[in-house]
Amino acid sequence: MSYLETTKNIYKEAAEKPQVGLCCTTTPVWQLPGLSIPNRMLQMNYGCGSTVHPRDLVNNPNVLYVGVGGGMELLQFAYFSRQLNGVTGVDVVDEMLEACKENFREAEKQNPWFRSGFVNLIKGNALHLPVEDNSIDVAAQNCLFNIFKRDDLHTALMEMYRVLKRHGRLVLSDPVCEQEIPEQLKEDERLRALCLSGSLPLSEYVKMITDVGFGMVEIRAKRPYRILAPVNYDTDELIYIESVEVCAIKDPMPPDGPCMFTGKAAIYYGQLDYFDDEKGHVLLRNQPLAVCDKTARALAALKRDDIFISNSTYFYDGGGCC
Repeated sequence: MSYLETTKNIYKEAAEKPQVGLCCTTTPVWQLPGLSIPNRMLQMNYGCGSTVHPRDLVNNPNVLYVGVGGGMELLQFAYFSRQLNGVTGVDVVDEMLEACKENFREAEKQNPWFRSGFVNLIKGNALHLPVEDNSIDVAAQNCLFNIFKRDDLHTALMEMYRVLKRHGRLVLSDPVCEQEIPEQLKEDERLRALCLSGSLPLSEYVKMITDVGFGMVEIRAKRPYRILAPVNYDTDELIYIESVEVCAIKDPMPPDGPCMFTGKAAIYYGQLDYFDDEKGHVLLRNQPLAVCDKTARALAALKRDDIFISNSTYFYDGGGCC
């Protein structure tokens, strides 16, 4: 049995009988006016963060969500779009799709604004998306891609890139780990399916995203997620896993490589009203400017004693140098 078949079987069981805590979401559930989330949806919230960000959901975007879970994030996306087939959900597990439909019927009872027709559920594989090229404004996945081994992850990212329109956004939430995960855990199909042993270091995770062509990457949040301890797992040391929320934008690749925002800021504190590096970046005195890592390195290389560059906060909320 392949690891993908093991994953499919685990989530078939999770659809038939909700398993609270299968994935431990560390982000509070959106509390929005007029939005009521059925209890079964909450129990089937098998993610590790959130991919729903209002700033991505302007101008009635076409939204694609891969790996539907109990439908909670599909319902949240529909809250912002409120249009027939405005959101498409793709999943390979028949039982998960059926559970999602049942949850939507309950959501209709609890939310007068919601119609099941706002969400189009399709059976399909993340490695072969049943979606047209250049047709999606916002694509998202939550705690799915880290299940894939490296070649399959590359394929899944390529598929997302293919279906996105120019300047479209891929929003991801996945576990990451800076430690080397033991090979025996990596090859444990159940642990991989449970979003644990497939975790990559953040730099490798981002490189795989930019390698398929995304010209800009935003690290929006990074939080504690899980511990793999020797008392419970086949490891000699504690392994610390974090969850990360990332947005990759299908912008053209800059000649000097992708722009990656990791929450760094530059502050000019000199005597003039501003500092202009004559490369398109103007720092107003004592006003922090969010900068991508490339700009941060270039400013630091100037070795000025009136510019401060912060460390990465791994929280980026828009704006800045690009």
